[in-house]
Amino acid sequence: MTEEILLQADKVSVSFGDLCALHEVAFSVNRSEALAIVGPNGSGKSVLLRSLLGLVPYTGKIDWQPKVRIGYVPQKLAIDSEFPVSVGDFMSFKTHTHTKIVTALESVGITGDHHHLKKHILNKPLGTLSGGQLQRVLIAWAIVDEPDILLFDEPTSGIDVGGEETIYNLLHKLQTKHHLAIILVSHDLNIVYKYANRVLCLNRDMICYGVPHEVLDPASLRQLYGGEAHFYQHEHKE
Repeated sequence: MTEEILLQADKVSVSFGDLCALHEVAFSVNRSEALAIVGPNGSGKSVLLRSLLGLVPYTGKIDWQPKVRIGYVPQKLAIDSEFPVSVGDFMSFKTHTHTKIVTALESVGITGDHHHLKKHILNKPLGTLSGGQLQRVLIAWAIVDEPDILLFDEPTSGIDVGGEETIYNLLHKLQTKHHLAIILVSHDLNIVYKYANRVLCLNRDMICYGVPHEVLDPASLRQLYGGEAHFYQHEHKE
């Protein structure tokens, strides 16, 4: 069976003036595949995501499958507690269909009957949500129009490890249920080993690319993070 390629990138480079932020990165993403992007701060991970979304100029080729639908969850969304936009208002920027909104919220673990959701969640101001609640609402917003691929820029930044594991379990369930492809930036190599089919290692240059257990060797980790990179695998409890 031939894999359905949603994204093909070849020799993608990005420069800001004299600064080379990315140099000749190449990879592909198939439907139902999870690609993790790892690397130190300033290695070009977020720049690559913005390139894929067409938000920064680049050289090389980024070929999306025609009519592919893309969902995006940003790294951080700082919202003032007085910001006058409710969860329902925010979701309606994507769709006005109440059933789709409720289904998306339920699919990310915000449960309750429709009346409960409308009264207690949809009318709640975005700025009053906890970090975990906001993360789930952002994911619901990204999937409400049924995308083919989801892009996450460190989706669990600022959430504790227990909550982080819950978010990644959620992403995995959504991926399986909807046959989604996922591209995620992650700082946690345990998460990469557990959830990613392939990993792209960046430090402005492409250090490695392939199956995590095959390419994340000590030499690659030293190139990525410098010095003696130590990594201890551990199992999170479900």
